[in-house]
Amino acid sequence: MSFTKRILMAVTVLFASVLPMRAQADTVIEVGYMPILPVSQLFVALENGWLEGDDVTVKLVQFQNGPAMVQALLAGQLDVAHFGIGPAMVARAKGADIKVVAASIQEQISLIALKDLAGYFETDPATAFARFQADTGRKAVITTFPVGSVPETVLQYWLRKGIKVDPDQVEIIFQGAAQVQQALLTGAVDGAAILEPVVTSVLKKVEGSKVVAAGAQMFKGQPGAVMAVREGLIAQHPDLVTRLVDAHKRATAVLNDNPDQAVAAVQKYVGGGRMESETVLAALTASANSFVADPTQIVDGTREMHDFQLEIGTLKDEVDIDSLFDTSFYDGLK
Repeated sequence: MSFTKRILMAVTVLFASVLPMRAQADTVIEVGYMPILPVSQLFVALENGWLEGDDVTVKLVQFQNGPAMVQALLAGQLDVAHFGIGPAMVARAKGADIKVVAASIQEQISLIALKDLAGYFETDPATAFARFQADTGRKAVITTFPVGSVPETVLQYWLRKGIKVDPDQVEIIFQGAAQVQQALLTGAVDGAAILEPVVTSVLKKVEGSKVVAAGAQMFKGQPGAVMAVREGLIAQHPDLVTRLVDAHKRATAVLNDNPDQAVAAVQKYVGGGRMESETVLAALTASANSFVADPTQIVDGTREMHDFQLEIGTLKDEVDIDSLFDTSFYDGLK
């Protein structure tokens, strides 16, 4: 065999040995998310290239609601989930091996009312629904996300513990984000317990619409969306989890301090890319003080929400809140 052939064979063997190692080194993480503004950190981190690299590939999986993400987690799918703290508690209670490693937003849910209902809140909010029914002959129709979601929980909390009225005074219907917005825009409902950018969009387009109860009024310190990761990912790739939390923290800083720099990223994922940039910027600006990353900021609020959901029956099993959170990764960044 000639010297040249021996060299070619050696090179071929070398490449054959390196390729499997390269494939093995490349970690693919499956990231589930909802296309909503409260998980904007994910979109900012993705578009800035803070998540992927030579060693990591992100596979995005979109969901339209939290319960669907819970089912995916219980089926062994998803390494990372960006969703509400409510579904996170449900998933953990049902046996999903997840840990909340970062918060995303708090006090995000507001009650927006259309013109016919909004006027009743100008005097006594506690009697607004009763007076509306007495005058119109029907209950006010309020739309929100499915039972057990953060918006639905906050609505129930506000009704029962905030203005202290019987929830039966209101007709509550459950829809996804796009359906909630459409129902408000067409006047098919009287109001909604909902988040941005739906609030900004409706205020802009529907004359007489008004926020009649802001986030802190409905549930002070209410926890919202979070980033959760599987315990398996923590055990096998702790450095990767640190990287995810660091990117999340950096993205939160952008959202808080320079929301204009996040518009393009959020616009790409929220509302199917069809929202006007001005609306996205207005929604981000309105939410700037609500975006948080430190998970310790929402532990007490999560405990209160957990106890309330047990009380009304939307959470069937108790969750050890301390074991739901793993704050070590964020604390390590400090």
